[in-house]
Amino acid sequence: MLTQQQKEWAQETLDRVVRKMEKVSRRSAHKIPYTTVNGVHDDRSGEMISWWTNGFWGGMMWQLYHLTGEESYRRIAEESEEKLDRVLMDYDGMSHDNGFTWLPTAVADYRVTQNPASRNRGLLAAGMLAGRYNVNGNFIRAWNNWPNDSADRTGWAIIDCMMNLPLLYWAGEVAEDPRFTQIAVNHAATTMKYFVRGDGSVNHIVAFDPCTGEYQCSYGGQGYKEGSSWTRGQSWGLYGFTLSYLHTKNVDFLRTAERIANYFLANIPEDGLIPVDFRQPEEVSIEDSTAAAIAACGLIELAKLEEGRQSKVYLNAALKMLTVLAEKRCNWNEEEDNLLTHCTQAYHDTQHEFSIIYGDYYFLEALLKLVEKDLFIW
Repeated sequence: MLTQQQKEWAQETLDRVVRKMEKVSRRSAHKIPYTTVNGVHDDRSGEMISWWTNGFWGGMMWQLYHLTGEESYRRIAEESEEKLDRVLMDYDGMSHDNGFTWLPTAVADYRVTQNPASRNRGLLAAGMLAGRYNVNGNFIRAWNNWPNDSADRTGWAIIDCMMNLPLLYWAGEVAEDPRFTQIAVNHAATTMKYFVRGDGSVNHIVAFDPCTGEYQCSYGGQGYKEGSSWTRGQSWGLYGFTLSYLHTKNVDFLRTAERIANYFLANIPEDGLIPVDFRQPEEVSIEDSTAAAIAACGLIELAKLEEGRQSKVYLNAALKMLTVLAEKRCNWNEEEDNLLTHCTQAYHDTQHEFSIIYGDYYFLEALLKLVEKDLFIW
């Protein structure tokens, strides 16, 4: 699929990541990081143990263990997974993001080791995710209502949840219970209908009447505004629908992934650096490297499903973004803990273009996909 030159570039870049992560993993062995402060990982394994990104560090460790067989990575991943047990006993700490938390940790562990405790954790998380399903609207509710906030989020769903559905697909298979799969398929169908616009751009948030399931409106969420095109949401949709196709073989999901991908490709800037929102004002230059890394993963998987020219188009777009990230948006200093720079959580946040752990995870995953050495986590 890759040319010899592309294979060599991917392997050399992966080797650089592995060399750096050997040191970073030792320094952060007992942490669950989200970002870096002055080049040092923070730690969300204390009061912020329920933070939605807390599975990605464990996911990096399982990917590195799968690649190298180095036991230290496995020990770090197992410690991270065990720390997350506290969240399983915290109703308000559980959310639509259970897939992000337990697929890269407990489910990855079970895939590699068949550890029954990990199977139990994954199924508990899947059961809680399934419990958020609204039978009237056929959608999985996103957030709980937030303290001291007047907004009622009872009927809200978000595009991000497409990446959490694989937890339900996995649970349906492992528990031999079709209810999990049915919920995932129904949510994906609702997302396809109400989130994905005709041109392949996507909404971040859609609000439904929680009692009747009737569509109410959409919100801009973490993008620029309502009707805009938040790039990480595009990436979640691109990769998420590709994964739903892989799990179900529903061709409608594949066609939707292609539509989102084609829109994404049509809007990649010439320099390959991805903005926070494809429709942000021209004078705004805020980037989100995580959107590039996530989209690259989705495009690589999508390229495997295509034939001929279209496969090459998707693969070359992924390579363009990854190459630019490696050359311009990677911190290769082995004494600092992050890989990607210029990551942004949301357009309207006060802080932009910093390091975020899921950017590092998806960058690593994309490189592993290119050299065909990744652990399938999703």
